[in-house]
Amino acid sequence: MALSTNRYIASHTTIFIILGLVLGVTGIVLFILFFEGEPPVVKLDQPGDHIGKKGVTRYSVTDAQSGLRSITVWGSQGDVKKVLHSVTFPRTSYTGKIGPTEATENLTFDTKKEGFIDGPMNIRFEAVDYSMRWLQGNKTIISKDVTVDTVPPQLQILQSEKYISPGGAGIAIYRLSDNKSASGVTINGRFHPGFPVGDGRDDTYISYFALPYDAQRIENLTVSATDQAGNETTTPFTTVFKAVSQKTDTITISENFLGSKIPEFQQYYPEMQGEFIDQYLYTNSTVRDQNNKKISELCRNPLPMRLWKGNFGRMPGSPRAGFADHRSYMYNGKIVDNQVHLGVDIASTNRAEVRAANKGKIVFADYLGIYGNMILIDHGQGIFSLYSHLSQMNVAPGDEVDKKTAIGLTGTTGMAGGDHLHFSMLVNGIFVTPREWWDEHWIEVTIEAPLSHSKF
Repeated sequence: MALSTNRYIASHTTIFIILGLVLGVTGIVLFILFFEGEPPVVKLDQPGDHIGKKGVTRYSVTDAQSGLRSITVWGSQGDVKKVLHSVTFPRTSYTGKIGPTEATENLTFDTKKEGFIDGPMNIRFEAVDYSMRWLQGNKTIISKDVTVDTVPPQLQILQSEKYISPGGAGIAIYRLSDNKSASGVTINGRFHPGFPVGDGRDDTYISYFALPYDAQRIENLTVSATDQAGNETTTPFTTVFKAVSQKTDTITISENFLGSKIPEFQQYYPEMQGEFIDQYLYTNSTVRDQNNKKISELCRNPLPMRLWKGNFGRMPGSPRAGFADHRSYMYNGKIVDNQVHLGVDIASTNRAEVRAANKGKIVFADYLGIYGNMILIDHGQGIFSLYSHLSQMNVAPGDEVDKKTAIGLTGTTGMAGGDHLHFSMLVNGIFVTPREWWDEHWIEVTIEAPLSHSKF
């Protein structure tokens, strides 16, 4: 009888243990499924600490567990509290990922319509997930203090270019009330940043701008300024468009030239295929475009201070090709390609010394496709000079140079048929004619005199 009782007790004990384990596991599973404790991860991308008339903010939220239930954004200022944005996500299931796992939104709102005035303001962001923890879900709150500023900067043009030609450069000088604003000239859809003139006037700026060689007219010529809050002031001005005649030229591609050049390019562009003429056309077109894109990128962040002074130096020698010459390339009696020459070729003796055209800082000194061994100098405020086909380079990026600095020797690297220097000038990455920058009179009339007159 005792044995039977013991067996009964043991059997029931085992059942209770198993039942407890089942309930425990079930509880753990239910807790994991419905009561997970990871809150949403929120990234609030608020550009700066200022908001203008048009408030802009961007959020990105993720919740990899139960998913997102709701997102709410409030703005508050004194007694004013407004819901700027609210979204509730529908339930898609009852277990696992109940809501979406991520949400991204660009939020814009009109500060004045929402009742906010210039001054301090708080933006509060709240994200809630579908967990049943605390019976209200996991919650993430982010708060950011900003300043409402709806007053645009004041801008006054003091001097502007009277005329400009395709491939030419010009300036605008203007007074700006907010020195933290981003400002500059826009011409034909291209923005050219402005910089402090650097003569002690903290409120006066200069923007050097250029018209591409192939421009047919002047479009949308303005000076603009945008403050930290996004408020913008735009002032149009006029400049006379002066057309220029452009030279055409025909270059014959010989087998000897292909035999001497293609092996050089094959070292750097092994993807080239086909006969030598096919590889030449690839280099003269595709590689040329890649090289010019690289040069434009190198000019994107110019030094803010003007380093150059006076006209730019020209290497002694005979001109061999001009700026914006339209070239047709002939092979076996047929035109096979057309390109535009964006510089001036100067020939002297073989391996002639090349000096920096003006004071500046080296930003590139390396091999670059059709340009061969090339040096690019940043002269400040968007002005750059370029030297290519060099046989020797004596400088490296970061070096400071002036007109006395011998930066290298002429040569035949890149797309050069004979020893010469290819010299280019650029304004904010746009190739312009070097002849203006070599001309002391042009420098005086176009830049120095307007800078002087803008003081009065």
